[in-house]
Amino acid sequence: MKQILLFLFLALSFANHSAYAKATDIKSALDLGIIKGPLALAMEGKAEHQYNLAVMKRYGSYGNSGDVENAAVWFRKAAEQGHAKAQYSLGTMYNDGIGVPKDAVQAAVWTRKAAEQGLAEAQTLLSFMYDFGNGVPKDAVQAAAWLRRAAEQGNAEAQHSLGNRYIVGEGVPKDAVQAVVWIRKAAVQGKVDAQYQLGAIYSLGNVMPKDLTQTIVWWRKAAEQGDSQAQYNLGVMYFNGQGVPKDAVQGVAWIRKAAEKGRAIAQYNLGAMYYNGQDVPKDAVQAVAWIRKAAVQAYAPAQYIIGSMHYKGEGVPKDTVQAATWIRKAAVQAYAPAQVYLGTMYYKGEGVPKNNILAYAWMNLAATAGDENAKKGRVMIEKEMTPEQIAEAQRLSSNWRRGQLLQ
Repeated sequence: MKQILLFLFLALSFANHSAYAKATDIKSALDLGIIKGPLALAMEGKAEHQYNLAVMKRYGSYGNSGDVENAAVWFRKAAEQGHAKAQYSLGTMYNDGIGVPKDAVQAAVWTRKAAEQGLAEAQTLLSFMYDFGNGVPKDAVQAAAWLRRAAEQGNAEAQHSLGNRYIVGEGVPKDAVQAVVWIRKAAVQGKVDAQYQLGAIYSLGNVMPKDLTQTIVWWRKAAEQGDSQAQYNLGVMYFNGQGVPKDAVQGVAWIRKAAEKGRAIAQYNLGAMYYNGQDVPKDAVQAVAWIRKAAVQAYAPAQYIIGSMHYKGEGVPKDTVQAATWIRKAAVQAYAPAQVYLGTMYYKGEGVPKNNILAYAWMNLAATAGDENAKKGRVMIEKEMTPEQIAEAQRLSSNWRRGQLLQ
């Protein structure tokens, strides 16, 4: 009898060993039944297992795509047992209409349950709900109160938002010191927009005393995290010797980083450096390439310059029609130099049909903005116009709105 039992034990051991040998990863172990799967665990009724299954369903796992409707079902099961993260997740799904019908009231109900349990992410979201009256009555004081709870737990998003509330006095008294305290807490945690803002606060000196050394410290931190505006600003400060010794090499390096990240003003200025040969070798091709990148992003000074380069044939073939196209894009953005240039082109009939009414109207817009060249050009053009034409041109410019063509 003992021999039979021993044989059965060895056989079972060998079978188990063989199963483990076949289980090369978690998925195969689940398939072989060696370990319990997420569904089996969730079916036992424990909230944590239900939450974990819901997360897998929501975002997908083991090569399977997500199933948001099923995720909502399991988040609800865990949430109804008081699981804070499940309550928050269910709230966000109602807020966004993912897996359940969009429902601001239900979103607020579940978010509040999680917030009352101390979940900082839920407290922050509930604050935003009070800010915008989303599922709850609009209430700046309640918004600030919930934000403070999250901020005191170290939530960087909440700290940054609370700091901004102290700047404008929204739901809390205006208090520059408290503003900087909270924004700094978020910045110290590495929140890049808080780092950038803290640098800007020290740069402007309108909330705290101006301190360019602190500006450099915080903008450098943001720049090193890839913030393109901080990179550009840091480059400018190296060029100007503000808060740091003048260093053109560092200036170009940081502006190039910002340009490569897609910051239009950096692309424009890098192009201008190549155009003028300022701290980089003069290179018309590089100048056009970088300025065009900024122009495509609707940066008006770049549109104006790329247009003038087409007009003169600098770095690109001379093409007055292309010149007019680009300059018009800048002119409709109320960029006065482009309005003057476009007015001149209409006056001369270059790249566009000659039209003194439109020439005068564009000059008039720039002149109204204080451009001295436009004032001189307007006087020159009106000498060739009848009183009726002048009146029509003035009508066009007075009816014009930013972003529109003259009509």
